[in-house]
Amino acid sequence: MDSNQEFSGTTNPESNFQKFEIESSSSPDHQFHSMNALEILRETVRILRYNLAAFMLIASFLICPVSAILLPNILVDQSAVNSLTVRLLLLARSSGLPLVPFVRNSCQKFSETAVSSATCFPLFVTLSLLSRAAVVYSVDCTYSRRRVSISKFFVIMQRLWKRLVFTYLWVCLVIVVCLTSFCVFLVAVCSSFFVLGFSPDFNAYGAVLIGLGFSVVFANVIILCNTTIVISILEDVSGPLALVRANDLIKGQTQVGLLIFLGSTIGMTFVEGLFEHRVKSLSYGDGSSRIWEGPLLVVMYSFVVLVDTMMSAVFYFSCRSYSMEAVEALEALGGETRPILEVVGHDSSII
Repeated sequence: MDSNQEFSGTTNPESNFQKFEIESSSSPDHQFHSMNALEILRETVRILRYNLAAFMLIASFLICPVSAILLPNILVDQSAVNSLTVRLLLLARSSGLPLVPFVRNSCQKFSETAVSSATCFPLFVTLSLLSRAAVVYSVDCTYSRRRVSISKFFVIMQRLWKRLVFTYLWVCLVIVVCLTSFCVFLVAVCSSFFVLGFSPDFNAYGAVLIGLGFSVVFANVIILCNTTIVISILEDVSGPLALVRANDLIKGQTQVGLLIFLGSTIGMTFVEGLFEHRVKSLSYGDGSSRIWEGPLLVVMYSFVVLVDTMMSAVFYFSCRSYSMEAVEALEALGGETRPILEVVGHDSSII
């Protein structure tokens, strides 16, 4: 494929854009409006439909290779997983937690996730990050009614890549600090209950409640981090400043972000469970089921990742509009406001 060739495979892309009814956030004659989670999903489907060729190429060449390595855990050293699991189980027992199947499975899953994230980090910081940038760029082009060009995208990435990687490293640091803080807090609370003489079952119930509370906090952190990546692509900020910008932007839209995160997590967990059960555990005699079920589930997982990334980009535009609506409402009441968002055209964003 020629590098100057557009992603879009339609013979008359201008007619498709004329039929595209979404409201552009940057066009002077259109007003983008804030949306709830269901509207963001519908908007994502519409964007996917009108730029299908671009997103399918992104999924095929950037997302699927990562999914094909992540799902079967090809790069994961099982001995490292077992070693970390044993250490976590010893820590849990010393903290007064009973080694019931739930605790064992949680330690096993946490170990697999930690080792997989460490070993696959080079993939995350290259192909995965590039796929996010490509999806955000395609969504932005759709809203501004511009063609998605491969050559223009790589020119943009040459300028933004260092900034994007720097922001991604900060995002990883935030996630690691969040998980570490949870583990330290959980061990401290359970150890305190154990010293005070509470039963192991009480410790287990307390750990479950703490885990439920942390899941909400962690979901908010993931929403913040996903928005930060989008901001680092579309706006001239990076690193800690992008995190602060994302935190300001998602205020008032947290519930929408949580619903998006919940839907994406359910979809990914469902496909991962199918892969674990149908491909890793089951086989029809000679293992023939793995020949077609494995690639199918990889494609399904890649599609869920694609939709999740697209929804993060649409969520950014929705939050940006929500911030402008809040400022306009305060100004209408006669109050002096300092705009949270400075509206910039696409000429000052990524191209």
